[in-house]
Amino acid sequence: MRKLCTLVLLLTITMTLVSTDAEAQRFTLRKRYASVGVHLGAMNYFGDIVPEPDFTSLRFKSTRPNIGISYTYRYFPRISVRGSFHWGRIIGDDIKSAALNESENAGRYRRNLSFRNDIKELSAVAIVDLFENRQTYRRRPDFVPYGFVGVAVLHHNPKAYYETGSHPGLAAGDDIPTGWYELQPLGTEGQHVDGGDNPEPYKRVQVSIPFGLGVRYKVDRYWDVSFEVGWRKTFTDYLDDASSSYVDKSTLLSSANNSPNRPASAIFSDRSAEGEFIPVPDPSGTPYQHLSGYGTSANARRGDKTDKDWYIVSGVNINYILTPRIRSPKFR
Repeated sequence: MRKLCTLVLLLTITMTLVSTDAEAQRFTLRKRYASVGVHLGAMNYFGDIVPEPDFTSLRFKSTRPNIGISYTYRYFPRISVRGSFHWGRIIGDDIKSAALNESENAGRYRRNLSFRNDIKELSAVAIVDLFENRQTYRRRPDFVPYGFVGVAVLHHNPKAYYETGSHPGLAAGDDIPTGWYELQPLGTEGQHVDGGDNPEPYKRVQVSIPFGLGVRYKVDRYWDVSFEVGWRKTFTDYLDDASSSYVDKSTLLSSANNSPNRPASAIFSDRSAEGEFIPVPDPSGTPYQHLSGYGTSANARRGDKTDKDWYIVSGVNINYILTPRIRSPKFR
C-alpha cells in the first residue's frame, strides 16, 4: 500500500506543479465559479487489527458508511480549492479479519481485539484537473480525471464492546456491565499509569494528509457527479487503540493507574481469554485470565508502533454549481 499511495501522492503534487505555468495566464473573475456538494460513500481502515496493512486485506464486511458536505471554488482553468466536512466510521475485528488457517494471521485471531471509531474530518485540498477549462462553467469538459492533495484535522474516539460474562471465571465484582466503552480514557497500554516506560495518552484530535484520484462527469449545465478514492495518511497509531505493548493486569488494577474504570482497563487491554481457546490464570494473581503468549508484559507485543494507521474515503460526490454573480460596468 505504501508504494501505491506514494505514487498517487507524487503524481498529484507533480500535476499541481506542472499546471502552475499554465495557470499563470489570466483567468478572469467572470470565469471563476463555486459549487456545493454532498458525498455518499464508505470508509475503510488499515492498521494493526487487519491481516496486513494493504489493499489485499480490504474486507467488504468491514466497510462502513461515510457522508460529507463540501464547498469548491475554481480559481484557475485547472485548479480548484475544496473545503469539506466528513463523518464516517471505521471498524476492525481480529476474529473477522484473520483466520487460524492463515499462518501469518493466526496470532491476530488469538489476540481477539476489536474496535469501532467514528471519524469527524475537516479538510482543505487543492484539486488539479487533467483537462483544463478556460471558458465559463457552461463550457466545462464533459469528463475530467483529477487528483487532489491537502491537509485535514480529524477527531476520533475508538470504542469496543463488551458483554457481561464474556471473560471466563470473573466474579460479579470483577466484571463490567454490557456496553460500548471509550478506550482512550481506559489507557489499555498503560498510558494512565504513573511512572514507568508507558506511552503518553494519545490525542483524539489529529492531523492527516488527504490525497487521491477521481473522475468527474458533467450531467448538465449546473450538475456534476464524480467518483473518487482518497487516502488519509495519519500521524497516529491509535485509530484502533493498539500500538505498543501489553501491561500486566496487576499494574492496570493498581492505584498507580489513573483510569476512571480499572477493571475495564484490564479487560480491554487483553481480550484473548474471551475467544474459543482455553485460557490460563494471570501470573500476577488477578482474576483476569489470558491465553499463553498474550496479555502480560512478558509477552509484550500488542501492536506494531512502527506503522501508523491509515483510512480510506471513497464514494460519489454530487455537486451543484452556483451561478456566478457578474457585475456589469456602470456608465455615467
